[in-house]
Amino acid sequence: MLNRRILRIKAFKVLYSSVLSGNMTLSQSEAQLELSCEATRDLYIYMLGIVSPLTAIARERIEVAKGKFNPTEEERNPNMKFADNALAKALDEDVDFQKLFAKKKFSWAQYDLLLKKIMTSVASKEYYAEYMASPERSLAEDCRLFTRIFEEEFVDSEELEQILEEKSLYWNDDLAYSLTWCCKTFKALAKGERWSLPALYQSEMLKGEGVESDKLFVRKLLQASFAGYDRYSAMVAEAVSGWEKERLFSTDVVLIVMGLAEAVTFPTIPVKVTMNEYVEISKFYGTPKSRSFVNGLLDRLIQTLVNDGQIRKEGKGLM
Repeated sequence: MLNRRILRIKAFKVLYSSVLSGNMTLSQSEAQLELSCEATRDLYIYMLGIVSPLTAIARERIEVAKGKFNPTEEERNPNMKFADNALAKALDEDVDFQKLFAKKKFSWAQYDLLLKKIMTSVASKEYYAEYMASPERSLAEDCRLFTRIFEEEFVDSEELEQILEEKSLYWNDDLAYSLTWCCKTFKALAKGERWSLPALYQSEMLKGEGVESDKLFVRKLLQASFAGYDRYSAMVAEAVSGWEKERLFSTDVVLIVMGLAEAVTFPTIPVKVTMNEYVEISKFYGTPKSRSFVNGLLDRLIQTLVNDGQIRKEGKGLM
């Protein structure tokens, strides 16, 4: 499930927290990293669990409309397509999913106002009107609808993000990635596959020989960054000019330290890949100037370590 980009981000956050606190041990950092990784999959499970509550809101509104003193013809004979969607039924009847959801003690019951707000927004959209007007009734079509809902209703919802942050400190910034996996699940279910809990690390989902463990990768990355932080950050301090010294306690330095640690520790990862990864991460966790700062300084310091023989790569084209 977790690819190396998000694993680098998680290791970065843990290392940055350690630097800020000043007293976090390596074992504490490793425990925090493990919790952070598992939390992303938990968020995926939690968001999948919103399908049935949203469907229940639609059913409730239909029943309320029927119970009016003088309901309209449409209210007496409502379109039940969404209220009876096959995706909610499939997840409700999936014993494995329901057991896991209950085991995690997850629930959307206390967020009734949010669910109603989301359903109102969905019902106002053209894609929903087209879905309701279509005579097709299939699990595949229901899955396509919920993919649109997950893509368009959740990503920029400040109210949803606030709820998720209150539920778990580790869910911050993980929503988009978890929603992507929810949509992958809908695609699989639409093909007739049964739901199954995805493996935590993407390498565990790949078959064949020579697949390197992503779990081992992120642990080694954190360990190397943790152990080499003083040395690598000192290299950064020596390399910057006076006006850049204000960055020495920023996220930029942590990213550069991790880039150096990765370049030294993993002989099979090309230098260009390492450079690109940390420059990309700096765009989201730094300042407008972070990209050029991280790119320029990381490039210079990696070359210094190459010249000193501290960075050795296995195979052609990795430098």
